[in-house]
Amino acid sequence: MDATTELRERAVSAADRLYYARGVQSVGMDELRSEVGVSLKKLYSLFPSKEAIVLAVLDRRHQVWTDGIEDTAAAVSTPREKLLAIYDFLFAWFSTDDFNGCGFINAFGELGATVPSVAEAAREQKLSFQAYVAELSRQAGAPDFLAPQLALLAEGAQTTAAISGSPESAHHARAAAVTLIDAALAPQH
Repeated sequence: MDATTELRERAVSAADRLYYARGVQSVGMDELRSEVGVSLKKLYSLFPSKEAIVLAVLDRRHQVWTDGIEDTAAAVSTPREKLLAIYDFLFAWFSTDDFNGCGFINAFGELGATVPSVAEAAREQKLSFQAYVAELSRQAGAPDFLAPQLALLAEGAQTTAAISGSPESAHHARAAAVTLIDAALAPQH
């Protein structure tokens, strides 16, 4: 990794940590520059705007989310178990000390109305997750209506966990997912 790439990664990591803990708008470029340990000019040479840094953070969060879900699903074998593994991943994430909700929902809430690229990044992440759930649902032989229901359970669990400060919403969402999956896969008479 060259020095510029390493510095970009360090800046994205610092921005992610600060934005996730306190919100994008409460962290100025000068504070980010200090955290990264570079001049403001250098920071702007890496990212031409704060929007560019926010988008890089969201891109990184999307990759971390995708990797986490897929790694958890890889530990089980059937499509049904993989669907339920989503909620196991959520419980583990919600149980971390620094959990502050979904970074995409947070960024959308702060900037979605005024920064179209942030709104689009949030939409893309949500659509990507919905497509992942839809593919697992198809593999399980479930009707098309199941995937959006399971995705909504996961999204609702994230918001509830962030507000309540408790990871238990993941367990409740998982139990509801079991009911929905079993009903969707039950033989029709």
